[in-house]
Amino acid sequence: MKKLFIYIILIFSFTACEDVVKVDLEDAEPRLVVDAAIKWEKQTYGNEQFIYLSRSGGFYADELEKVSDAEIHIENSNGDIFIFEETEAGTYKTSTFIPEIGMEYRLEISVDGKTYTATEIMTPIVPIEFVYQNNEGGFFGDNIEIEITFLDPEEEENFYLFTFDDPNFAYPEFNIFDDGFTNGNQISATYSDDELEPGDVIDIEMLGISESYYNFLDILLDQIGSSGGPFATQPATVRGNIKNTENPDELIFGYFSLSEMNQREFIIEEEEEE
Repeated sequence: MKKLFIYIILIFSFTACEDVVKVDLEDAEPRLVVDAAIKWEKQTYGNEQFIYLSRSGGFYADELEKVSDAEIHIENSNGDIFIFEETEAGTYKTSTFIPEIGMEYRLEISVDGKTYTATEIMTPIVPIEFVYQNNEGGFFGDNIEIEITFLDPEEEENFYLFTFDDPNFAYPEFNIFDDGFTNGNQISATYSDDELEPGDVIDIEMLGISESYYNFLDILLDQIGSSGGPFATQPATVRGNIKNTENPDELIFGYFSLSEMNQREFIIEEEEEE
């Protein structure tokens, strides 16, 4: 069982053997799904960025329908425009993006005769101080656990998004954290999975996110859980910041975010014998 802790967070999952019953469900209207998470890894140029477009399908659909032939660009508050070209069905790329902390960016998507826009600010992230392995982690002290430590900036609000990509699971684990009760302190975030073995590689991302994106993810992850990705099966009640310019009531799945990011690869080590 996979577990993610920010200080002490414990989730019990119970499963039982049941017969699978497939129920005939009425398919909802397909919705545009926008994965527009701009990530700027520290110490890189950040010029290559991707945006993914798809449409939601029925409850039993194996995958989302890719959306092609869209026109996508991002414009910053200096007037610089970054055009995203389609490289394959539903995947759009730019190699000219210029990331700048605190800069405001405006996303515009034109597809099927409609225009969608969103505005967001590039959010910074503090450096990771340490990443290390604890072989006595988990609630019972018998799991391999990875711990990340970082120093939260003093006298400012900060919001964090963590992802842990574990080879034992199909999707990364997502979690969010705010510094409301820990402002200016050293913070530890830990991840544990009782199936981890020496040699397993865990890809870690730690991102700075805006308060509005944090609030969006807080509702979304509470409804769908922390695994599977924020936009995999999004409930219809959760609205992001992407709007149809002519019909603001249209429901769009997804969010336009811009984050500075720490990225680490951690290899599980053999336990040292005493």
